[in-house]
Amino acid sequence: MKKSNVIMIVTGLIALGIILKAFLLNEDIKMFLLIFFGIGIGLGLLRLFVNSSIKKMKGKDWKIKVLFFGVLLGFGLPFQTWFRKEVLFSMDSAYLMGSITILVLGVIFMTTFFGFIMNRMQLKQVSRY
Repeated sequence: MKKSNVIMIVTGLIALGIILKAFLLNEDIKMFLLIFFGIGIGLGLLRLFVNSSIKKMKGKDWKIKVLFFGVLLGFGLPFQTWFRKEVLFSMDSAYLMGSITILVLGVIFMTTFFGFIMNRMQLKQVSRY
């Protein structure tokens, strides 16, 4: 089994375990965990999109590259600042560690899950020919 598949399974099980524990014990953090896992999945998809866009930049004019990174930083930095100040710093400190942990698990899970799906699709295309 590939390392990425093991990482995907482990992060998925850890995230599922944390979320199930919160729901079974009726902890107050349960909704934060679901929201931050969703945000982590979204950030994982955004990371994959940006990486694929950067790979497509080869051979493009330098002005296009500067424009791409300018737009990326123009949207990314203000959003990051807002998220840090208005969301993370305003949260109850008891929820912060669990929320950040589940966010990171969501990013890692989605990144590896997307790679898993892409490998499956490539194997199906190869087996057709």
